Amino acid sequence: MNGAQDLGGMMGFGPITPEPVKPVFHAPWEKRAFAITLAMGATGEWNIDMSRFARESMPPARYLASSYYEIWLAGLETLLAERDLVRPEEIAAGRSLRQSRPVKRVLAADEVDAALAKGGPVDRPATAPARFSVGDKVRAKIMHPEGHTRIPRYCRGQTGIIETIHGCHVFPDDSAAGRGENPTWLYGVAFDGRAIWGADAAEDLSLRIDLWEPYLDPL
Repeated sequence: MNGAQDLGGMMGFGPITPEPVKPVFHAPWEKRAFAITLAMGATGEWNIDMSRFARESMPPARYLASSYYEIWLAGLETLLAERDLVRPEEIAAGRSLRQSRPVKRVLAADEVDAALAKGGPVDRPATAPARFSVGDKVRAKIMHPEGHTRIPRYCRGQTGIIETIHGCHVFPDDSAAGRGENPTWLYGVAFDGRAIWGADAAEDLSLRIDLWEPYLDPL
């Protein structure tokens, strides 16, 4: 969706000022929010694409006024409420007010390290030949899906070159909507930065974006 999270190329947000030291967490509650999100993700009630879409679906004003882990927490509350695992009055009270239904899986404390080390690979066996080859010229589709998508607004309609073929991966647009994994080919596409950002961009600027096959048209 064209939500507040898709900030590439937008103006008016001021300069980016990276912190000289990057702490993982800025407050104890952030660590807890991360842990709860991880634990609930491991239950199998939703997948990573559904989780991303829940965060993207926040009202833009709230999204832009929220910190990183405030966004994570709001997305988690949405996912829990949609599945009747938490109700609004419980969120307001900050505690459980009823016996919730059982979840599919529970991530025990002694299993966390192994689960993190294993990760959640999304590469899948190919079910069809790749449509494009390295060196092919392609155009990113102009599209405005209402659901989750991983194609940035700023590259839509732009011409690029297939630089890398990453293999088949879960297609996030379908996965987020509960339509199955529908694995499809993922490509590294190189774009001319000046074609995207205009003549004021550096002459040697290029952008490399990983894009799924359904996002691309041949030229």
